[in-house]
Amino acid sequence: MKTDDLISMLAADAPVRSRLGPLLSRALVAGVVISAVLLLSTIGIRRDMGTAIETARVLFKIVTTLTLAVTACGLVFRIGRPGVPLKLASLALLLPLALVIAGVATELTAIPEDAWRAALLGRNAAFCVFFIPVLSLAPLAGFLWALKNAAPENPTLGGAVAGLASAGLAAALYAWHCPDDSPLFLAAWYTTATAAVTALGAIIGSRYLRW
Repeated sequence: MKTDDLISMLAADAPVRSRLGPLLSRALVAGVVISAVLLLSTIGIRRDMGTAIETARVLFKIVTTLTLAVTACGLVFRIGRPGVPLKLASLALLLPLALVIAGVATELTAIPEDAWRAALLGRNAAFCVFFIPVLSLAPLAGFLWALKNAAPENPTLGGAVAGLASAGLAAALYAWHCPDDSPLFLAAWYTTATAAVTALGAIIGSRYLRW
């Protein structure tokens, strides 16, 4: 049997189509709830969020991380279905990237050059790189479990997308605690944490999602 024929048969498999959506939805809800409870029960939301959320930098940080979470989750919901086109969902990931680039460009013109380093390093870079992956573990486990019941054509890519979506969700939650608001900080350390979780997802997916 040719590979294309096998993929077509899997794509036409009604049980896979009908089960994957609910499984991913449950994984998404459970992962967000567990991570949110972990956040609230440990470090909590920043004390000045009531006023901080009115500032442009905090709003930018929340909107950008939420955009990543939404677009990456949209790709997760498609990647486990063989034969389903991924181009449009993949292109949507350019939106959070464009937001980060625009935010960094704006920040570099808004603050003096001698303040760039302090804005980039922030106060909690190491903790950010540590805690975003911690918050991503529950949604990552859920997404991988759900995708195991599907048939991603590329297990490594499926795992990477699960990791990216999990990191986006974790970053969107952590943004409510993070006291570092500069887009430079976001571009450096949120991106580092996201890349680490994406790589972890790819490594696990290459083995766990193999079929």
